[in-house]
Amino acid sequence: MTQTARHRLPIRQLVAASAGNTLEWFDWTIFATFSVYFATEVFPAGNSTAAQVNTFATYALAFFFRPLGGVLLGRFADTRGRKPAMLLTIVLMAVGSVLIAVLPTFEQVGWFSPALLLLARIAQGISLGGEVSNASAYLGEIAPPERRGRYSSFFYISTGAAVLSATVLGFVLARTLDKADMTSYGWRLPFLLGGVFGLIALWLRRTIPETELFRSRRDSAQRVRNPLWRTLRDHPRAVGQLIGFSMLSTLCYYTFFSALTPFAVTTRGADPADVFLALSIGTAVFIALQYPMGAAADRFGRKPQLLVWAALIAVLIVPLSLLVTPNLGGLIVAFTVGLAIYTAMTSVAPALMSELFPTELRALGIGAWYNLTVAVFGGTAPLLISALAGAGLQNVFFYYVAGAAVIAFFVIRTLPETKGSELA
Repeated sequence: MTQTARHRLPIRQLVAASAGNTLEWFDWTIFATFSVYFATEVFPAGNSTAAQVNTFATYALAFFFRPLGGVLLGRFADTRGRKPAMLLTIVLMAVGSVLIAVLPTFEQVGWFSPALLLLARIAQGISLGGEVSNASAYLGEIAPPERRGRYSSFFYISTGAAVLSATVLGFVLARTLDKADMTSYGWRLPFLLGGVFGLIALWLRRTIPETELFRSRRDSAQRVRNPLWRTLRDHPRAVGQLIGFSMLSTLCYYTFFSALTPFAVTTRGADPADVFLALSIGTAVFIALQYPMGAAADRFGRKPQLLVWAALIAVLIVPLSLLVTPNLGGLIVAFTVGLAIYTAMTSVAPALMSELFPTELRALGIGAWYNLTVAVFGGTAPLLISALAGAGLQNVFFYYVAGAAVIAFFVIRTLPETKGSELA
C-alpha cells in the first residue's frame, strides 16, 4: 500500500511518447472525417457516391501497407530501439499529411490527383503500422507490472485526444464555412495542421529514454533469424488470440470513429455539425474513462473486463445503430454508449498485446499480426458500410460487427490472466 502511494507516474515521459501517437491518429482520422468534402475534388465530380466509394477504397488500400510497416518498423524497433522507430513513424506520417494538404484536384491534373493521394496514404499506412506496435511495446516495457494497465491507458488517451481534435475541428469548420468553402479549401486545413503537429511531436519525442527491457534484450533480438516465422512457430496461440480480439477492436474503432460519420450524413441524412458534435461528446467520455478502466484492469484483471466488452458489443451494436438518425439526442447516445463500452478494451490494449510476445519479438509480433487484422477488418469498414448502404442493406454491417463480437468473446475466454505479470 505504501509502495502504491509513493509511485509517481512519469508524466513527461508518457506525454512525450503519446504526443507522437496523437499526431499519427489525428492525421489518420481526418482523412475519414473530411472525406465527404474532398472526395469529389480528388475523384471525378460527376457521381458523388462513386467518388466517396473510391475515396474509401483508397483508405482501405492504404491499410494493407500497415502490416508492411508493422514488420519493417517493428523489426527495426526490436533491433535498433523503440525510440528511433517512433521518431521515424512521425516523419512518415507528417510528410503524408502535408502532401494531402497541397494535393492538386482532379480537375487540375486528372488521375494524377488520386495517384498522389494513394502515395500519401501508403506512407501514412506504413507509418501507422509501426507506430501502434512500437508505442504499445514502449508503454508496456516502461510500466511496473502492477500498473501496466494504467500506463497502457495513455495510448488511447492520446488516440482519443487526436480524434477529439479532429472532430472538434470538423464541427468548427462545418459551422464557420459553408459547404462550397469546405469542398474548395476547408478540408485542406486539418492536413496542414497535421504537418505542424509533426514538428511538435518530433521535438517532444526526442527526449524519451530507451526502455531498459529493450537494452537488456537487444543482442538476443539481433540474433533472431526469420522473426516473422518465429512468431508463428513459437507463439501460434498468441498470434491467434491477437487476431481474434483485434478483429472486434478494430471494427469498434473504425465503426465509431470513421465509418459512422459519413454513414450518418450520406445515408441517414444527419446534419454534419450534429454528427461532429455527437462524436466529440462521445470521444470526450472515451478519453475520460481510459485511466479508470486501466486501473480497474490492474486491480480486477484484464479478462473479465474484456469479456464484458465483447458481450455488450454483441448485444447492443444493432440497437445503437438504429439511433444514428438526424436526431441529435440519438446520435449522442449512440456514440457515447458505444465508445464508453469500447474503453474496456482500449484501456489495456497495449498491455494485453505486449504480454503476448517476448521482448525480442514484441514489436514485430504486434506490428505484423495486429496490423494485418486491422487491414482486413478495419480498413474495409468504411467501404463496406458505404457499399451495403448503397445496396439497401445498411443494417447488415452492424450484424457483422455483432458476429465478430461473439467470436472475440470465445477467443478472450482462452486468454490467461496476466495482471501483475512480468514481461518476458
